Amino acid sequence: MKALVTGGAGFIGSYIVDELVRRGHSVRIFDSLDPQVHANRDKPDYLNPEAEFIQGDVRDKDALQKALQDQEVVFHKAAAVGVGQSQYRIKHYVDVNTGGTANLLDLLANTNHSVQKLIVASSQTSYGEGYCECSDHGRIKPEYRSEEQLQNNRWEHECPHCGAVMKTVPTPEDAPLACKSIYALTKRDQEDMSLSIGGVYKIPVAAFRYFNVYGPRQSLSNPYTGVIAIFMSRLANGKQPVIYEDGRQSRDFISVHDIVQANMLAMEKEAANGLVFNVGSEKATSIREIALLLAEIYGVNIQPEITGQYRKNDTRHCTADISRIRAVLSFQPSVSLRQGLQEVVDWSRGVKAEDHFEKAARELSEKGLV
Repeated sequence: MKALVTGGAGFIGSYIVDELVRRGHSVRIFDSLDPQVHANRDKPDYLNPEAEFIQGDVRDKDALQKALQDQEVVFHKAAAVGVGQSQYRIKHYVDVNTGGTANLLDLLANTNHSVQKLIVASSQTSYGEGYCECSDHGRIKPEYRSEEQLQNNRWEHECPHCGAVMKTVPTPEDAPLACKSIYALTKRDQEDMSLSIGGVYKIPVAAFRYFNVYGPRQSLSNPYTGVIAIFMSRLANGKQPVIYEDGRQSRDFISVHDIVQANMLAMEKEAANGLVFNVGSEKATSIREIALLLAEIYGVNIQPEITGQYRKNDTRHCTADISRIRAVLSFQPSVSLRQGLQEVVDWSRGVKAEDHFEKAARELSEKGLV
């Protein structure tokens, strides 16, 4: 199989490249080497030498068309990543994520090609808040918390019927979407556009709503990436991880190795065609717990700084219901959180980590987002 991986020099894409090469496929990487991720636009050391590399941007339709030539499956992972940053770099995120995907789909609709399947990376951020449960009124998809509620440090979701504090429960794929960031909107665009055009032109498409992906190769110097990488950068520089609200907000963390497993299953199984899948662990872990666990594994006695501040439109809880991907693709997460964090810490000891968190936090504050 000839496979094109857009964003194939990035965190998730590079692992997909490695697995495709290991399985004997012919692999082509198409990546812009964005300097926010790759300093000085240098190719990363981990880039698989057995894969063909083409430096190019998904916003460049001509370059993308050349990369697409003769390819049979496309793993579309190229994207600008960062919820907070997307709220002020609006055009950039729309151009790269929505516009880049539009270029890819336009080529699939209007040119001769060999593509037999498209696998696209979407995001759990499109859900907004995840499902919660009230002991008296059952499962509820809550609205975003009001400014008044957050100003009064009432962090948890309250039942709209009785006012009781609710607990988080897994969120399935048929939950209503509530995009409150440009990033979330563009990831939903990528998903919806791909499924729509795939249906019209009979190109099998599978879309994955990734939850909080972590693992080695995630940029430790990019302050707009995942919270685990941001915390690792702080700890590596002897600084406290900074946590908003009370630290009890939770996320669903999934190892990049399990993400690769899901992508391989989608490539191989026709049952994936035309469907959207959550990819997560189905376990809620608080942000404070992540900071403490990382410090413990890293071997430093650094407590997180819990600020009591809040970021506008931050979600409180979101956990994946993975019943669909388990049933349709026989997917089962294989990497425990502690095992995965140990791998990240071991890897990080040999990696330069520049701490730019304060700069990113200052930008959010200047834009009125904190």
